Amino acid sequence: MKQDYTDGSENIFKDLGSANPEEKLAKAELIFIINKIISEKGLSQKEAAKILNVDQPKISALKCGKLSGFSIERLFSFLNALDQSIDVVVHQNHQKSEARNIHVAYT
Repeated sequence: MKQDYTDGSENIFKDLGSANPEEKLAKAELIFIINKIISEKGLSQKEAAKILNVDQPKISALKCGKLSGFSIERLFSFLNALDQSIDVVVHQNHQKSEARNIHVAYT
């Protein structure tokens, strides 16, 4: 029995028809990085909350990957509080598509 399927793009939010899929993917990637750093530093949720100047439920929301309530700017401030530098690189998009491209990399 053959199953039909459609290959997805690299952005699940776009595939699901979400509004602002590029921004949502960037936020998800930033949250993943923040969680990774918190884990690498061996911080409890309470310790992370103190460093990020938020209450513990916000850390729990981050750990669960919740995007709402966190702007990209706020996520940048969390990364700075975790002693991370942020570089923003802007270059012209030579593709002839209407899609905006936002890429997040952690080195």
